[in-house]
Amino acid sequence: MKRSGKIVIYIAVIVAFGLYFAYKSGFFSDVKYSSSPKKKFVMNESVWNEMTTKMHETALRYPGKVAILIKDFNTSREWDFNGDKKFPSASLVKVPVMVSVFALAEKEKLDLNSELILRNRDRRSGSGTLKWAREGTRISILETIYKMITESDNTATQMLIDNFGMYFFQKEFQMLGLKVTNICQDGLSLSSFPVKNENYTTAREIAFIFEEIYKKEMVSQNASLSMLEILKGNKSRSRLRSGTPREWSIGHKTGLLRKACHDVGIVFSPNGDYLLAVLTLNGPNYKSAKRFISQIAKIVSAYYQIESSMEEK
Repeated sequence: MKRSGKIVIYIAVIVAFGLYFAYKSGFFSDVKYSSSPKKKFVMNESVWNEMTTKMHETALRYPGKVAILIKDFNTSREWDFNGDKKFPSASLVKVPVMVSVFALAEKEKLDLNSELILRNRDRRSGSGTLKWAREGTRISILETIYKMITESDNTATQMLIDNFGMYFFQKEFQMLGLKVTNICQDGLSLSSFPVKNENYTTAREIAFIFEEIYKKEMVSQNASLSMLEILKGNKSRSRLRSGTPREWSIGHKTGLLRKACHDVGIVFSPNGDYLLAVLTLNGPNYKSAKRFISQIAKIVSAYYQIESSMEEK
């Protein structure tokens, strides 16, 4: 294994062990999500409408297929553009994969500290560092999940699929109430060409998963808090992250495959927390798609920084 790969895995081990200890001990039970100020502010309806109008106009100008969904957690206001349109999920599928494994652990049928063994058949190119690890490397289930989300590690994803089985995840997706979001092996292919059976999702369904995590209602309170901490570890610095002030915390997951480019996350702003999902398909190129997602994130974050646009509640 390359030295840099070893260092990354060691760091993942330390982080994952801390997450596992916190999850099992109930440490997260007293943790509060919101980074909102002492005085609660609510965005004026007229300002909300101004913000969503700008998002709508920006979406119409983009030369590709777009879906956007935003939800403000202070007011429960929600706005979407093509929220129910079907998009190839790319790596967004890794979020319900994570949820499925946490659900199994919650049923006390699985110890997240138990280890998986890397086999050559699990190696996948693209994102992630596990592809450089030697065959036989042992890594805990929680570490594997952590790498799958924070690095979008494709080898980690395949290890989980091979260990638990595709049927398990397909069944769990249905139990989550997902109607469009699916998973199949063809859809996990890293081919840049169309595949026979694609993995799909919608902005509304993937946003539902994030909202349930935020509300501490996905699987359990401790599981939700653990999953949010993992999402906060996302190493991507483009898309939503580049369009959001650096000092704001964000728990998100990106996706990029077969002309699909996405980012979905929970943003913790000084004036309240919100969910933002931006999905794109068939844009001119990935660079323009990433820039578009960042542009939408900048529009939203600008309104959450303007105190004059808020009313004290």
